[in-house]
Amino acid sequence: MKIRFSRRKFLTTSAGALGAIAMPHLSRAADRPVVTHGVQSGDVTVDGGVVWARTDRPAQMLVEVATTDSFKNARALPPIAALPESDFTAKMLVENLPAGQDIFYRVRFCDLSHTAIEGEPVVGRFRTAPADRRDVSFVWGGDVAGQGWGINPEDGGMVTFETMRKHRPDFLLHSGDTIYADGVIPAEVKLADGKVWKNLTIPEKAKVAETLDEYRAAHKYNFTDDNVRAFNAEVPIFVQWDDHEVTNNWSLSKDLPSTYKVRDISLLAARAARAFHEMYPMRESINEPGRVYRQISYGPHLDVFVLDERSYRGPNGANLETEYGPASYFLGPEQMAWLKRGLLNSRATWKVIASDMPLSLIVYDDAANKKGSEAFAQGDGPARGRELEIADILRFIKMAPIRNTVWLTADVHYAAAHYYDPNKAQFQDFEPFWEFVSGPLHAGTFGPNELDNTFGPDVRFIKAPGVDKQNLPPSAGMQFFGHVKIDGASGQMTVTLRDRADVALWSTTLDPKFA
Repeated sequence: MKIRFSRRKFLTTSAGALGAIAMPHLSRAADRPVVTHGVQSGDVTVDGGVVWARTDRPAQMLVEVATTDSFKNARALPPIAALPESDFTAKMLVENLPAGQDIFYRVRFCDLSHTAIEGEPVVGRFRTAPADRRDVSFVWGGDVAGQGWGINPEDGGMVTFETMRKHRPDFLLHSGDTIYADGVIPAEVKLADGKVWKNLTIPEKAKVAETLDEYRAAHKYNFTDDNVRAFNAEVPIFVQWDDHEVTNNWSLSKDLPSTYKVRDISLLAARAARAFHEMYPMRESINEPGRVYRQISYGPHLDVFVLDERSYRGPNGANLETEYGPASYFLGPEQMAWLKRGLLNSRATWKVIASDMPLSLIVYDDAANKKGSEAFAQGDGPARGRELEIADILRFIKMAPIRNTVWLTADVHYAAAHYYDPNKAQFQDFEPFWEFVSGPLHAGTFGPNELDNTFGPDVRFIKAPGVDKQNLPPSAGMQFFGHVKIDGASGQMTVTLRDRADVALWSTTLDPKFA
């Protein structure tokens, strides 16, 4: 039986336990294990969340939680090990927390070989999901450290994370491409205006990632940015992955370029997946270890369905099949069934479907020759190939019926708002809905992409550099994120697309349907 704590009981439970595990501090800081890359929290629900940190040696992670930043009457949790096998990372599921409450957590490590040696604590915070209908806000986006645009102190580092932090969101929905494992971070990049972009560099980012340690290093590189660490300490992350966590446009049919010595895409994907799960505070599946897709319920107004459009897809071929089968898998049958069950059983006002790739923007597998399919869209006309899955989901949502679904995505490195109208579509068996696109958070800016008319998207807003100005650096200002606010009283959802200077580029307010 799961034990639930009232706020009063939370504050008073285990006050003595803190003293039981507290260990004396040594005077020499160099002897102590340190928190190397800040702290993170993630997958927060009404009564808990996951806390993450990394240290520099075999150690025990010690976590205390409290409802005030003074840590008065803090609750100490049983220690867990951080070992070389996980690159000295550790993550802990913290449960039995009060709903709708600011939670402060404090992480430190003690040396496994010398338990009296204890490091300095690092503090983080998150807010548990509400049990009542209070306001909820969150941000979303993807695409970090891509196209050679790394951490440039002269440009302020990864500025968009600081802009998002100032909104005090309940969480970040990270739409994938958390790293660019296939992308080199050079020391300098010459800009079109003659100026020089100067990156902080690490040895592992001088080549494509192939080893487990190289994949790990790509994630740790991002965590060295001051803006990212400050953001992670205050804002939980709901993370998903896409292609660049492994290599560009990867599927099982991927033909690796000559820059790779490892020629087995399955081996690279396995190493990348392990690094990804080690480096983020995700709730892990017991049924399928390493699973990315999951449902996160954030109070009465919001359920988030985090999809995995990479692990179960068929080959990146032409994808023009008219009958559904393995060649046209994108989510795959098991994930499709899970999504339908979750949507049908959801009692939340809004069902946000976090799709790491847009529904109707054409993304070619071979961009130079405009060949092959990387995303859902197969070009104008009836639903074919991977579009068959979207047609099936949209038909199911209509027939159930399921109200108030919104699709959030990134991937294409520009900002857009698409309204899907069955009256303008080739496939028409669905109810109208919205898809919002944001990103990059810190990468090159591209676009716009060609639009596929299969599901009738109408572009209500777009901001992209244009075909003659591709791969703009973050210093050009065209870095984008989305901001969602749900009004607790009315249930209205306001979606705003913003740039890294926090300029509100476009906004709309959606009224929920309750019948």
